[in-house]
Amino acid sequence: MRKIPLPLILVGIIVIVIGVLSLGIMSGFIPLSDVFGSFITFVFTLVFITVLAIIGAVFVGMFISHRVFSTRQFTTFEEEMLKMKSDVEEIKEMVEELQEEE
Repeated sequence: MRKIPLPLILVGIIVIVIGVLSLGIMSGFIPLSDVFGSFITFVFTLVFITVLAIIGAVFVGMFISHRVFSTRQFTTFEEEMLKMKSDVEEIKEMVEELQEEE
């Protein structure tokens, strides 16, 4: 059985504490003025949410870049654009031949 890393446990505990605080505020057990009165709690929560948002953005960016760079084939749209380019080149050559004949 694999051991759960300590940072993951700490993040889980912090998320649970913030969730319990949020539920307490929404249900009315904890007055809202107490939360904003404690500046340290407010700053800690703000910094923690910001760090989680940055980590999430990094993972989303990694996922998107992996999807973009891992596909070695052209998409359907790109194939159609390549066909259209070759068609335009053929038409251009035909027009040039017609202009030379005149």
